[in-house]
Amino acid sequence: MANLGFVGLGVMGRQMVNRLLGKGHTVTGYNRTRAKAQWLIDKGMKWADSPRAVASTADVTFAMVTNSAAITSVTEGPDGLLAGLSKGKIFVDISTVSPSVSRALAAKVREKGADMVDSPVSGSVITLQEGKLSVMVGGRRETFERVKPLLLDIGPKVTYVGDNGLALAMKIAVNLSLAVQMMAFSEGVLLAEKSGIARETAVDVLTHSAVASPMIQYRGPFVLQQPEEAWFDVNMMQKDMLLAMELGRQLDVPLPTTAVSNEFLTAARGMGMAKLDFAVVFDVLARMSGISK
Repeated sequence: MANLGFVGLGVMGRQMVNRLLGKGHTVTGYNRTRAKAQWLIDKGMKWADSPRAVASTADVTFAMVTNSAAITSVTEGPDGLLAGLSKGKIFVDISTVSPSVSRALAAKVREKGADMVDSPVSGSVITLQEGKLSVMVGGRRETFERVKPLLLDIGPKVTYVGDNGLALAMKIAVNLSLAVQMMAFSEGVLLAEKSGIARETAVDVLTHSAVASPMIQYRGPFVLQQPEEAWFDVNMMQKDMLLAMELGRQLDVPLPTTAVSNEFLTAARGMGMAKLDFAVVFDVLARMSGISK
């Protein structure tokens, strides 16, 4: 059993900690809001007052935060995660951030005698709870081999994709398709609805049809009712879409459907729906179609 740390206990992070505790690992956690972590503390997670304290305590520290600015915030400074690293420790960043930011951070980690891999995941709260999460890893292969058993405790599919930053490039390539698929699904539902088919029927047919990817199967019903807590809100999805377009410009890869889908996320934000699950792009398109939900 491993001595682990975890920084960032959001919707996905706290479920990952729950799985790691269930596997018998010792986990020390930190989150800006302790109240969100209380149920994990009640289940046996140890609490630390800073990212530095987490990294000082743990042999392997995980982090899952919202964006590049957030990973900089929890790693830099006197109370940052970097200050708690030392020779032989490993940092596993599960956050989806800019590959260049991640590579620069990995260099700083190695200056401390520790090592780092980027390890973003593909899936939702449901796939995580069901043990079906897919994990991608970028970094030194020998470090990957050391953390692979821990990552397998989070999800059953763990793939080494190459050097630092490449797992993030892979994750960005995956995530751009989520918004694009959601847009296409919304178009299909609305076309059926305006033809006279009940929305519930259209959703049922489409989520059991040839177009029903795993994402469509679990997120498609959100066009009928949003979840109480967004699984992946508009702001988070737009962050990933902007990362995709930035990478596309760098690599000369045109991303036309990504660009169009991103504009609907901007429209959702303009309509005050930034904190809702990104499936709310359906509502944007519905209003443009003359349908009020």
